[in-house]
Amino acid sequence: MSSNPDPSSAAAPGALLDDEDSPAQRPGFFARIFGADASGPAPERDLSNGVVSPPHTLGPRLPGILNLRQMRVEDVAIPRAEITSVGSDTDLPDLVQIFRDSGLTRLPVYDGTLDDPIGLVHLKDIALQHGFNGGAKDFNLSESLRPVLYVPPSMPIGVLLTKMQADRIHMALVIDEYGGVDGLLTIEDLIEQVIGEIEDEHDIEEAQPWVREEDGAFLALARAPLDEFESEIGVDLVDEEEEEEVDSLGGLVFLLTGRVPARGEVVPHPSGVEFEVIDADPRRIKRLRVRLPAEAAE
Repeated sequence: MSSNPDPSSAAAPGALLDDEDSPAQRPGFFARIFGADASGPAPERDLSNGVVSPPHTLGPRLPGILNLRQMRVEDVAIPRAEITSVGSDTDLPDLVQIFRDSGLTRLPVYDGTLDDPIGLVHLKDIALQHGFNGGAKDFNLSESLRPVLYVPPSMPIGVLLTKMQADRIHMALVIDEYGGVDGLLTIEDLIEQVIGEIEDEHDIEEAQPWVREEDGAFLALARAPLDEFESEIGVDLVDEEEEEEVDSLGGLVFLLTGRVPARGEVVPHPSGVEFEVIDADPRRIKRLRVRLPAEAAE
C-alpha cells in the first residue's frame, strides 16, 4: 500500500467503496441535460440599463436548475478561512476529535500547509479500518486518503457537478491563480443551488430563535421574528415604514446592507446595535450574533 497517493487519480489507496464509488455505466443526469462540456454560464440582461452582465454579478439567486449554468464555483464555495482540514501527520485520536467537533464526514488533508493538499480523508474509512476507541500504533493517515478535485473559481457549477458525478469524487478545492487553496465545496453545496437547503439528521434546528450569551450578546437565527427580538432587547430597530418591509433579523441585516453579507462581516445599526454574520451562504443569512450598546446591554 503506497504512503503517498496521487490526489488526481480516480481512487486513492486504502479507500473503501461506497455509494460514490460505484462505476458509471452511462452519462449522468446532469451531463445528459447540460452536456459535460457546458460552455459556461449564460449571460443575463440587466433590465435597469439594458446591459448584458455576467450572472455571478447579479446577487443571490433562488434555487433552480438554471443556476447550474449561471453560477460559478466562486459563488458557492466556502472561503479558505472556514475550511476544516488536517495535516498528513495527524494521529488517530486527534483526527477522531476533529471529526467529532466539526460534524463533518470528509476532511481535506495537506502536507505542511493547506496550499499543498494531498487528498481527503473519509470518516467511514477511518471507522471501518481503525475504529474510534484508541490510537492505533500503526496508523498512517496518508494510507487512508481519497482523491479530491482541484477546480478554478470561474468554473460553472453545472460543469463541476457533472465532473463530480463522472469521477465519483464529492469534494473539490478551489485553486487560485497562484496555485493556492482559495475555498472548498462539496456535491451537496452544488445540489442545494438547485433544490434548496438540504437538512439531515445532524442539522438540528434550535427550538429557541435566540439565546443570550455570557457576555450579554445574543446568538440568533436569521429567521427570528424582528418584533419579538425588539421587545426582548428593548430597542427599536426599524421605523414604521421599514416595518412593512422586513419581519426577521436576517431581513433587517439585508435591508441595512442591500445584499447578502459574508460570514464574519459585522453590520452596524444606527442604534448602536451590531450584527455579526456567523453563518451564511451565497443566497441567505442563517445565524447572527447581536451585540448591544452598553446602555442597552445593562
